[in-house]
Amino acid sequence: MIAELKGVGKEYKTGDQTIVALQPTTLQLNEGELLLIIGPSGSGKTTLLSLLGCVIYPSYGDLWVDGQHINELNEKALARLRLNTIGFVFQNFNLLAPLTAEENVMMPLQLQGVRSSEVRDRTEQALKTVGMTDRRFSLPKQLSGGQQQRIAIARALVTNPKLVLCDEPTASLDKDSMGIVMHELRLLADNGKSVAVVTHDPRLKQYAHRIVEVDNGVVKKINGFKD
Repeated sequence: MIAELKGVGKEYKTGDQTIVALQPTTLQLNEGELLLIIGPSGSGKTTLLSLLGCVIYPSYGDLWVDGQHINELNEKALARLRLNTIGFVFQNFNLLAPLTAEENVMMPLQLQGVRSSEVRDRTEQALKTVGMTDRRFSLPKQLSGGQQQRIAIARALVTNPKLVLCDEPTASLDKDSMGIVMHELRLLADNGKSVAVVTHDPRLKQYAHRIVEVDNGVVKKINGFKD
């Protein structure tokens, strides 16, 4: 188990109103699984992912990630946990346009202060994992959407995170690219990573070990493991 929520909920205050983004939720995220968090826009699924990613604090309940009680950590400790334990993959790739694919992948290691020889070796391995070594010197604008997403996955992997969180990673992709990217994410889970994918697309269900359905802030259905 890499993450656990016990009665965790999230609320926001807007004037006199209280907006409930996530109802009390108890959930575990395990190593070696791809958890699909599926639901319509505004359902609370991105809030759930943000909690797992230590981007926001719970309003109530207890949250643990990699054995650390998130409720008790300050912002600096949260940032350190995100950098060293969690890899993020976003819908719009978030690659830096002036940098090559290789340079984009290198960046998290440089932020960690890893020595240059190790940066090169780990970047090469991450690019190899997603089959993008041959495009290492390409700028993002020279890559297709699917290729950019695979570079984004390599960037998420290069720090060897225990947890990989993906927010609508296939929403900008065509069907073929979607299949390639989801196959890569499933392989990561099969090889021991903990992967959580937020989506509104039911086509992604076939790649999941487990599925959580979220609606109106409520985690309403949890499916068992799929081999």
